[in-house]
Amino acid sequence: MMGHSHAVSGALLFAGTAAWLPEKVMGAQLAPQEILMGTVLCAGAALLPDLDHHDGTIANFLGPVSKVLCRFVAWISGGHRHATHSLFFVALMSLGSWAGVTYLGRPFTLGMTFFLLALAVRALNVCPPGHGFHAWGTIVAMAGIGTAVIAKFIPSAPGWLPYATGLGCIAHLLGDSITKRGAPWLWPLKTRYEIVVIKHSGNKLETEILTPIMGVATVALLWFTALSPHSAG
Repeated sequence: MMGHSHAVSGALLFAGTAAWLPEKVMGAQLAPQEILMGTVLCAGAALLPDLDHHDGTIANFLGPVSKVLCRFVAWISGGHRHATHSLFFVALMSLGSWAGVTYLGRPFTLGMTFFLLALAVRALNVCPPGHGFHAWGTIVAMAGIGTAVIAKFIPSAPGWLPYATGLGCIAHLLGDSITKRGAPWLWPLKTRYEIVVIKHSGNKLETEILTPIMGVATVALLWFTALSPHSAG
């Protein structure tokens, strides 16, 4: 799937589960503002597995810094669609985020927020196209402003941030599993799991049907869980 589709699927998965799953997993019900923040950050987290793609769109989302990061992740994980596209990576990101918010507190929370927002800005194409400074400079500025806004509402150690991070990674694996090559969910086992619905990334089924439907569904879910007067009350 394309990065845009992954981001929208992450937002959909969070919005669709925010009303009931966090309570079962964490024993806490999310407030409307937490659902909104989590939906946006989960959209960014849905791009995390593609940090193994050193030539992909998101490889340049933070300019030279992300280029080096993606090359390192690709090298250490075995290349694209290997270790980072597995349940091992989901657990690593979830536990790593939990450790960060638990032991490092607000600095980690705001740093992770900035990182995920930058991924979301790139994937959702709300920045100039290309890989130059005009693109990644805009991403940095927008993610910085977004982080400053969220900082007014987010607690220093939000228990839902690791949940959003792991859920975004799962959304990515689900998306890649409906394309050719699938995903090695049980890595280091090499078996790839796939049910091919999208025969090649970026086709009309993905970009003109599935992704718009997911976008509309996300907005509808957010209305009922976070945006409507009833949910706010």
